[in-house]
Amino acid sequence: MKILVTYKTETGNTKKIADTIFDEIQGNKEIKSYQDVDSLNEYDFVFVGCPIEKFGAGEEFAKWLNEHVRGKRIGLFCTHGAPEFAPDVPTWIANFKTTATNAGAIIVSFFNCQGELSQKVLDMLLASEDPNIRRLGSFGREETIGQPDESRVENAREFARETMKKL
Repeated sequence: MKILVTYKTETGNTKKIADTIFDEIQGNKEIKSYQDVDSLNEYDFVFVGCPIEKFGAGEEFAKWLNEHVRGKRIGLFCTHGAPEFAPDVPTWIANFKTTATNAGAIIVSFFNCQGELSQKVLDMLLASEDPNIRRLGSFGREETIGQPDESRVENAREFARETMKKL
């Protein structure tokens, strides 16, 4: 079985999780930025990850999904600036999963975790005219520094192991 781990990253959070998943997989495997993936045809299974952008997969990554994942079994993962239990996270995750399934992916497993919020994203949140978006920025960057931490990385390892058992 040939497995690919592919990801989009802006700040390194999603790459850290992708690297963790990749390290946990045994056998024939590759890891690539999504921008370096022309086709998924040669892979039996693909782990696909990105940061939450605009409350979901973001336009650029959604376009990539639409071009690549139709009929493919995937392990989907994402990172975001909020704690996993934050009230907005379930909606973001639902949006992300919907984008993947609408693109034709068959989601075998899913993982999400908090990542470190970049100053650029924080500034964008705080400058928004939408009070709900400004509220997200009010959590601040300090609470996210160092994320994903070791406990979240360990959860990503477990995600990879459990996904591989399903295959």
